[in-house]
Amino acid sequence: MRLKHIPGCEEEVAKSPFVLHDREEVQKYIKTPLYVEIGMGKGRFIIDNAKRYPDICFVGIEMYESVMIKATRRLDEMTEDRPDNVRFIRCDALDIKDYLLPGSIDRLYLNFSDPWPKKRHAKRRLVSERFLVLFREYLKKDAVIEFKTDNKDLFEFGLEEYEKAGYELLYCTRDLHADSEAMKDNIMTEYEQKFSEKGNRIFKFIIRPLSAL
Repeated sequence: MRLKHIPGCEEEVAKSPFVLHDREEVQKYIKTPLYVEIGMGKGRFIIDNAKRYPDICFVGIEMYESVMIKATRRLDEMTEDRPDNVRFIRCDALDIKDYLLPGSIDRLYLNFSDPWPKKRHAKRRLVSERFLVLFREYLKKDAVIEFKTDNKDLFEFGLEEYEKAGYELLYCTRDLHADSEAMKDNIMTEYEQKFSEKGNRIFKFIIRPLSAL
């Protein structure tokens, strides 16, 4: 992924009061229930969720400072309506062990993840068996993973992986915006709005670890 570098973004993100830097800071902040988004991008989805659900603790994870800075600045610019129940972690998904405790997540969002289209990069996809097995360790027994994408190939790949990783399918649609019931609670990401306005279908599934049964 090629990103435009924003000069000084590393220092600005590091100093932001909305960014948590280690497990101790994360644990002081977290109150249950905990909802986490991995690959939060510019933060629209996680911030809008925090505003809608003030009694839920939200954490957005993003590995690129040049992207996360858009979210920290968005919170900086908010005044009376700024939610106090959302924080960010700057890390790779593989490093969540350095910040979160096992069995701590009530809901995990994977929104418009990098599709890594080349076959040799399949293990980097967040809906691969490799990552889904990793995420299971940090989910509570009744937790779910919600995945949205406009990429049909990535969606179909995820549907092939979840059973191997020990999950069951709770919900699946290949046209989310045509599902009026599901859209009642849907909060769009920046990518979702962009792609849906172009006429792209939005795919979604929800899975739960089989241990929840």
